[in-house]
Amino acid sequence: MLDVSPIENADAAVASLDPIRSRLLAELAVPNSATALGHRLGLPRQKVNYHLRTLEEHGLIELAEERKKGNVIERVMRATASSYVITPAALSSVQPDPSRSPDRLSAGWMLALAARLVRDVGALITAAARQSKPLATFALDGEIRFASAADRAAFAEELSNAALELVSRYHDESAVRGRDYRLVLAIHPSTKPPSTTQED
Repeated sequence: MLDVSPIENADAAVASLDPIRSRLLAELAVPNSATALGHRLGLPRQKVNYHLRTLEEHGLIELAEERKKGNVIERVMRATASSYVITPAALSSVQPDPSRSPDRLSAGWMLALAARLVRDVGALITAAARQSKPLATFALDGEIRFASAADRAAFAEELSNAALELVSRYHDESAVRGRDYRLVLAIHPSTKPPSTTQED
């Protein structure tokens, strides 16, 4: 089971947002059957089965085991992840694009940048899971209190200069087997198609 799984398909996103299905996903962090889930949620088994089939069709839950109870085979299901994130790819025609208004001081640009980060890392997680390969990433997270707006502006300038200095020191356009990474004070493999054979 993944810690976090991206939901990139619009139909899967709609399925996951249904209140009953959302509750079932939470319950299925621990494998369970439709009958037991029906008792927990106060719903008929048939209704639970209907919702479980929908979640299974979209890859949000999977079969954990089958148990024989008398003449009946009971399916025990589990969620494919502990939690889920709906990525902007689910709204492909209206997903944010930071290149449309590249203003580093704009909150809208930052939100579009964050949306792209969620979309790209979601796609990378999906691809890595399919190939059973680890995904090399790094993120920096912290808090800072500024005494003034001038200090904040000075910090942003110094941070930009430091990042650019590091990028210029380590970026190697001539590395034939190199791999591109994106930096948003977080690094992850680029989702651009590789132009040459690259290694992780």
